[in-house]
Amino acid sequence: METGDILLHSGLLTEEQLNELRISQKDEMRHGNRESVRIDQIAVQKGYISEENALTSIGEELGIGFIDLPEYPVNLELLKEFPVRFVHRERIFPVGRYEDTLVVATCDPLNLYPLDEVASITGMHVQPVLALKSEIEKLIKNNLGIGSETLDGLTAQAQKEAGQSGSDAVELIGDLELDNSELSQQAQEPSVIRLVNEIFLEAIESRTSDIHIETESDGLSIRFRIDGVLHVQNFPAEINRFQSAIISRLKIMSKLNIAERRLPQDGRIQLKYSGREIDVRVSVIPMIHGEGIVMRLLDKGAMEFSLRGLGMNPVIYEQFSNLIRLPHGIILVTGPTGSGKTTTLYSALTEIKDAATKIITTEDPVEYRLSGISQIQVHTKIGLTFAASLRSILRHDPDIVLVGEIRDLETAENAVQAALTGHLVFSTLHTNDAAGAYTRLTDMGVEPFLVSSCVETVMAQRLVRNLCPHCKEAYELDPAELPPDFPIKEAALASTVYRPVGCRECRQVGYRGRSGIYELLTTSNPIREMTGKRATAWEIKKAALGEGMTTLRMDGWRKVLAGETSVDEVVRVTKQDEHF
Repeated sequence: METGDILLHSGLLTEEQLNELRISQKDEMRHGNRESVRIDQIAVQKGYISEENALTSIGEELGIGFIDLPEYPVNLELLKEFPVRFVHRERIFPVGRYEDTLVVATCDPLNLYPLDEVASITGMHVQPVLALKSEIEKLIKNNLGIGSETLDGLTAQAQKEAGQSGSDAVELIGDLELDNSELSQQAQEPSVIRLVNEIFLEAIESRTSDIHIETESDGLSIRFRIDGVLHVQNFPAEINRFQSAIISRLKIMSKLNIAERRLPQDGRIQLKYSGREIDVRVSVIPMIHGEGIVMRLLDKGAMEFSLRGLGMNPVIYEQFSNLIRLPHGIILVTGPTGSGKTTTLYSALTEIKDAATKIITTEDPVEYRLSGISQIQVHTKIGLTFAASLRSILRHDPDIVLVGEIRDLETAENAVQAALTGHLVFSTLHTNDAAGAYTRLTDMGVEPFLVSSCVETVMAQRLVRNLCPHCKEAYELDPAELPPDFPIKEAALASTVYRPVGCRECRQVGYRGRSGIYELLTTSNPIREMTGKRATAWEIKKAALGEGMTTLRMDGWRKVLAGETSVDEVVRVTKQDEHF
């Protein structure tokens, strides 16, 4: 029975859907597409059914069972005697054995010829079981390593096969500047290109923000920062043989000097993946055992700047939304690197921009391009600093100005001058909390009376990981294991508190995505007076709490009680509130 009929009889497809899918099948075949011409595969692509339901239904018709690979006790010892070329080429994996029968997982119930070949090679009876393609690929990466197929090809010098593989789904934008050096030639080997592409591909698909490639005494270490936490990536040991070629390839892509190994270098790579532009900021620093590379991935197509989507408490959102519409003054967002300050500022600008408002930004670097907003890239080496660009901006008739960061007295004074002359200024500072921003500006050398008169509000923020909605687990709190400032009374009234577990959807981490926690300090008249008298950050924070301010820690506990994040996550990113 044809797969479409199987899905129809099992109730997964309607007659109308099946007819539509058959038309799509003919169109794909007419255009020469031989990869996804089966009805079940097209149905999964269009979202009519899930891959699991399709495999289960077809498997029942063919007498092949479906397994949940993450929960299946896979016997990895079987991999030692299994022909690895079939693992890579056919996406099959040995998962179990009993007597003379080998259990092999496959994602294609209609392609059983590879299993016959395995049976012939191993001399064993092969029993197929069905599993999701993504889970089989994950099993391959976890046990053979990311790029293991490419390394296998490298070792065998199968350059032609590697060059024609499908990993070039990551496309480099722009031309490369090559020379005839040995390093350059190594970096241009098709298999090296493919291996580097696979690193990028895995990073993009796993929502990685930073790729860390570190040279250690025993070889390369590659880690991905996902949702703010570094995860070690499994690569075959053979990758160390191609260490120089990989680093050279990345430096060539970044338009850096591949012969320079003594000085730090910064570059940029532009990639295209599934129609989206990926901007990669590259930093190369010489270390003891070789060069270390950190690459920050900015997925322009995946970013949506929405103030409502940042996870703000409705009360804080309402207050901040009103403050960003003030006619003049300074609005500061504080927090460490990677805490989402730029996203908050971009979201604020996106919310208030209109045809009647002139908005100019000066940034280092310009991370995302915003339509309807004039953006300036700082170039410190040629004298275009934050302070210098801000002076020019004020002659360009803006209504709103964004300064990427207030780093020095000159920039701070120019920002104050802009606020005093009727402009609304947005900027960032590196302070631990909102109250510290006032004392940080005065420590820079700005007169306290100017700080008190210009700064309208300061928002401190952090990012916490969101619990995976598919696997988070409700549990009963143990007061003895909780931090002293945890709101036990409020927790008793909350419906449920959750903790991470780990599942297929979140890659067994227990978390998926991040949202912000916020501390909004509005400059009231008492706080203006205290700032003018050089009050300490501790005194300002105490006064703000008396006026009803919610600290980062308090906002974090609110997310815990709402079932959005865990107690451990709030403890990880925030400091315990002091007793006033």
